[in-house]
Amino acid sequence: MSTNKSSPFGTILLALLWVGLAVAAVIYFRPSVTTIPDELLGVLRPGPKQIEQFDLVDQNNKPFRLEQLENKWTFMFFGYTFCPDICPTTMSALTAAISELKNSPAAAKDVQVIFVSVDPQRDTTEKLANYMSFFNKEFTGVTGTRKELDGLVSQAGAGYAIEPETAPGEYLVSHTSAIFLINPDGELIASFSQPHYPATIAQQFIQIRDMH
Repeated sequence: MSTNKSSPFGTILLALLWVGLAVAAVIYFRPSVTTIPDELLGVLRPGPKQIEQFDLVDQNNKPFRLEQLENKWTFMFFGYTFCPDICPTTMSALTAAISELKNSPAAAKDVQVIFVSVDPQRDTTEKLANYMSFFNKEFTGVTGTRKELDGLVSQAGAGYAIEPETAPGEYLVSHTSAIFLINPDGELIASFSQPHYPATIAQQFIQIRDMH
């Protein structure tokens, strides 16, 4: 009695056919990839990065956690109030950028600016409150333990280094100068590098918001 057996060649051919059909289905049904405008190259991240929970305090001594980022478009900057140049320049640029956005109420809706101090030793909540009011009373300054601050700094892909004292209590802090953008889902999606031109930041933000 003869036995009907499949040939190895036929089995391989059938497997290749199924693989080809699967690949074709993925290509056909996958969502189209949004083309990034040239002016946003180097601004948008390759993909969103979810920010994990953190536990800080704002200038009003109120808890500042991940929940305060949700349902908001957040411009976040890491610095310190004793900074002689980069911080005041960047905060002034953010003040002007927010003013630009207010010309378009829809674009300015649910936008907040968060200044994260990486110098908790000197930047008390009172100091942060005074610093924020100098630029925009609606801005929020936050601080916390070194551990919690370092965790958020790391999540953003930022960095800082405290330099040696030049006198008791006097020192500089080298830090990242970029402004980070977090979407209403609590995802880091973009960063704005120096030089910071308010009109450019406002325009790029509107483009990013429209793409969201």
